[in-house]
Order: sequence, then C-alpha cells, then structure tokens
Amino acid sequence: MRLLLDTQVLLWWLAGDAGLSARGQAAIGDEGNEVFVSAASAWELATKRRSGRLPGIDAVMLDLDGALRGQGFVALPISVRHGQAAWALPGPHRDPFDRMLMAQAMLEDMSLVSNEVAFDAYGVRRLW
Repeated sequence: MRLLLDTQVLLWWLAGDAGLSARGQAAIGDEGNEVFVSAASAWELATKRRSGRLPGIDAVMLDLDGALRGQGFVALPISVRHGQAAWALPGPHRDPFDRMLMAQAMLEDMSLVSNEVAFDAYGVRRLW
C-alpha cells in the first residue's frame, strides 16, 4: 500500500506520540508499505514554526530530509499537476496544505493517513 502522511501524523510518528491511531502506526510501520511525505508538509511545518505555533521542531527542520530517510520515508515533490488538482477540488475546505495533500493522495493513488474527517467529503482514501 502507498501511504501519504498528513503533517500532524508525521509529527506524531517522529515523536512516538500516542495521538497516532493504532491502525495508522501499524500501516506506517509495515515494511511492505511505501510511506510518502509531501513537500507541502515541509512547507506547512516551516510556516507554522515561523509563526511561533511549533516551537519544538527546530531539530526536525534542520535535517528533515535525514529524518525522513532515517524512517524509510519517500519525499513527494509538488508538481504543477498537483497544484491544478488542489485548485479543482470542490467545497469549502480552505487550508492550502490540506488541499494539496488531498490532491496528491488522489492523483498518486495513495491512502492519506490522517485523523481529519473533513477529508472524507472529498473522496480521499483515508486511513485512520
């Protein structure tokens, strides 16, 4: 299975936080699954850190590529096609990072690991 991690899920995984569901932990930890992290998540983390909302992530941000590689995760770049798909999503969901993750998950045939029930209205395959 191909998994795309929501930004919060990535943080929970890296911190070993119990906020991550048992099903999500099992899927991410399953070596048979490919786990991806979007460039949108790196951008979201940087944006939130700079605004003062995530003061404890400096160590992760200094070597995010290394942290992802250390977990066996694959970085997923953002393409023009992803941007077009995020734009074309219907509905009122305004968070640009969420819209990008949904678009990428749909275009790349991935399950989005997230606790965001709002994603369900968009036809995203969500694992939680």
